[in-house]
Amino acid sequence: MPNVKPAMRVIYIPVLALFAAFLVVPLGILFVRSFQTSEGFNFANYLAVLSDQELLTSIGNSVKVSSLTAVITTILAFMLAYAVNCTRIYRPLKTVIKTGILLPMLLPTITYGFAIIYSFGNQGIITKIVGRNLVEIYGFNGLLMGYVMYTLPAAFLLINNSFKYIDKKYIVVSKLMGDGTIRSFKNTIIRPLVGTLGGAFVLSFILSFTDFGIPASVGGTYSVVATQLYQVMLGSIPNFNHGAAIAVVMLVPAVFGVLLLNYLEKLNFHYDKFGETELMPHKGRDIGFGLVSGAVLFVMLSVFAVMFVAPFVSSYPYDLTFTFKHFIDTFESSDLTAVYKNSLFVALLTAVFGTCIAFSAAVLNVRTAVKGKSSLDAVAMMTNTVPGMVLGLSYLLLFNGSSLKGTFAIIMLCNIVHFFTTPYLMAKNALSKMNPTWETTGELLGDSWLQTIRRVILPNSVSTVIEMFSYYFVNAMVTISGIIFLVTAQTSLVASKIKELQHFGKFNEIFMLSLLIFVTNIIVKLLCDYFQKRVSTQR
Repeated sequence: MPNVKPAMRVIYIPVLALFAAFLVVPLGILFVRSFQTSEGFNFANYLAVLSDQELLTSIGNSVKVSSLTAVITTILAFMLAYAVNCTRIYRPLKTVIKTGILLPMLLPTITYGFAIIYSFGNQGIITKIVGRNLVEIYGFNGLLMGYVMYTLPAAFLLINNSFKYIDKKYIVVSKLMGDGTIRSFKNTIIRPLVGTLGGAFVLSFILSFTDFGIPASVGGTYSVVATQLYQVMLGSIPNFNHGAAIAVVMLVPAVFGVLLLNYLEKLNFHYDKFGETELMPHKGRDIGFGLVSGAVLFVMLSVFAVMFVAPFVSSYPYDLTFTFKHFIDTFESSDLTAVYKNSLFVALLTAVFGTCIAFSAAVLNVRTAVKGKSSLDAVAMMTNTVPGMVLGLSYLLLFNGSSLKGTFAIIMLCNIVHFFTTPYLMAKNALSKMNPTWETTGELLGDSWLQTIRRVILPNSVSTVIEMFSYYFVNAMVTISGIIFLVTAQTSLVASKIKELQHFGKFNEIFMLSLLIFVTNIIVKLLCDYFQKRVSTQR
């Protein structure tokens, strides 16, 4: 590892200052404001929160629906990952499962609720096909369905990735040793994955507990803590101090969840060597998991099918005549095209600057000896813990009277900080696998540290950098929790505009905007995949 150079400090100080100014200070202000009352600093806001029966009911509702979501999601994600990794179902079906299960991640969560309403509501597509209402969608049932669809892709990614590090030879050996099906399954699959399964549960719980988009669209009268916070902050009589106390309360499960995740990580174990062993065919197992996986994927994607139907008929569900009228109206509306351009602008700049900052932070941590570099890991831990609504609220409290209020810059900064953890860890993992002597070799050849980064480190990290860009862009396009307190009429984004259109019942516009986000994200993902493959081919 090279000695500390001035250039390292020149990069390190601004990166650290950025997170001090836009993470630590805002959260500090939020914490202080939670104790502030008209009579000075005391616990009155917390006492008010804990004595508010409606709020306590909301917290209880959030815990209940999020817990059940986490259980269902973890089971489904495990079954899908098992079908992909430990069965011999038709190989193209495995590809369809791996790709199809991730598609909902390209949409804002607020769209999930409207898709559920148009699928399972009184006039919904699925209701018409079946001939009757299957479930009451407003409230608990709608939230549960939306949360499961929202958290399933993330949980699947987590478990599917861990399956790659399981040595399937042990499954064959266990069978040859005469172990029963349950004993073999428990020792060769469940035991190595127990930490990951716990992680998938915690991840699903936190995502559901802190999401705002789904309850905003399909929550009905079933109040949850995220909608309570929104009403307190942006209701008819805003109460910032009371809202700050609720936000701090929202942090508690997230903090415990991250601590639990770190503990569960210790339960994972990896084999020293693992190979691509193909399991023996088993007709019952393969058919069973093939049917279950296909059914889960079909149900989930069929809910979103309405998004591709409703905007292209005259008046769903009363007049199903095909038309491009809504499509043309959307593009002729300067208001809607303006918010779409705003979203593109914010997502693009968030991806560019966010990738630069996350990559710089990872390089400083992994490839330098800068004093205090471990603070960047602490930053990543904090950004992973703080829910988007809490971060957005802390920005509102801190920058309310500043020149940053109502600007695109504050939205982009919120996105960069909110989504920092994953791109940072991507870069950190990639950089740690590279030869640690490249910088020293470059120095001996007369290159400066920055020249070595530009000529050697960066070219070898291109694939990861493209993935980081894609992650930032897609999440900036779909997020609503982090930006709902920060947008104004001039800086409105597609996700927040959908929330506004909901009040006027303009569902055709809602689905058209959702389609625009979906298509944009698909194009960006395909372009990123293309460039990643091109980079791999050139090596």
